[in-house]
Amino acid sequence: MARLPAPEPVEARILELAANHIRRYGLRRTTIVSIAEDAGMSHANVYRYFPSKAALVEAVTDYWLRPIEAGLRDIADGPDPAYDKLERILSALQRAYRDKLDSDENLFELFADATARSTAIARRHRNRIQGEIQRVIDEGMATGAFFSGDQRRALAFVFDSLFRFLHPVAVRLDRDARPDQLAARFERVLQQLLRGLVQGLRK
Repeated sequence: MARLPAPEPVEARILELAANHIRRYGLRRTTIVSIAEDAGMSHANVYRYFPSKAALVEAVTDYWLRPIEAGLRDIADGPDPAYDKLERILSALQRAYRDKLDSDENLFELFADATARSTAIARRHRNRIQGEIQRVIDEGMATGAFFSGDQRRALAFVFDSLFRFLHPVAVRLDRDARPDQLAARFERVLQQLLRGLVQGLRK
């Protein structure tokens, strides 16, 4: 999968400042004017890059998710066997979402809300992570590590099985769950999922 171009320096600075404002003040109290002041520019200059606050918020959400996507891509590109890669990539995604919720709650809320509304940003993120996971599943099927005649069915099996742990809205609902207990539950489901792919999915 092609790597996304990095934002140009001024755009990246605006995104970083906007993210910090949302972290500190929340979305409602974050304004284009205050971001522009911190950036040392006019609010009109911010609008050159982002035509509205909504557009800026979408760009912040996308920018915030890119490290997660890059981490999954690195795992998918690695030399490990497909079984190990799938275990690592799913574990990494679950940990990343939970860590984001715990350490960056205001920005996670933007992501969960975007997912609930199925915005373009949320759909693109979902397509990117599904693409990386699909690559690993395809590799496993090609090498005989996984048995399933239907690639889409195998991908659906993964996300249906792990919905509680990988869907941002479900992750948010589990905010008060103990991390160690949640991790143990995830591990049990993950191992059952992997066994299902190895043994073959029943029709």
